[in-house]
Amino acid sequence: MARIRGIGGIFFKSQNPEALREWYAKHLGIVGQGEQGTLFRWNQPDSPYADNFTAWCIFPASTTYFQPSQSPLMVNYVVDDLDAVLCALRKEGVWVDPKVEEYDYGKFGWIMDPDGNRIELWEPLPKKQKK
Repeated sequence: MARIRGIGGIFFKSQNPEALREWYAKHLGIVGQGEQGTLFRWNQPDSPYADNFTAWCIFPASTTYFQPSQSPLMVNYVVDDLDAVLCALRKEGVWVDPKVEEYDYGKFGWIMDPDGNRIELWEPLPKKQKK
């Protein structure tokens, strides 16, 4: 079973997210929409997903989205079968957050690595079949 298909997002905290967003826009050309950040679209011809992109977002330092991790960074990885990956990780003794969230753009689950970094796993929705 393949586990990781790609990087779905890079999320990090800042004491001054607006100033940091402005710095990245000015110096690196990364223009985001607040906490929604920006999307870097990419093509993967054999991808079963409707959209292929990597989200890049700066969150305020006070965000609770990364909890229970104290790390200022969280990486989102794309997976093909979230339930199967989470099941395998549980069997291997990896800490798995009991919640799984579903949205109109996919399913999300979370784990923690040995250093306490929260990792987000994302199963995007499949491409719609052409009629």
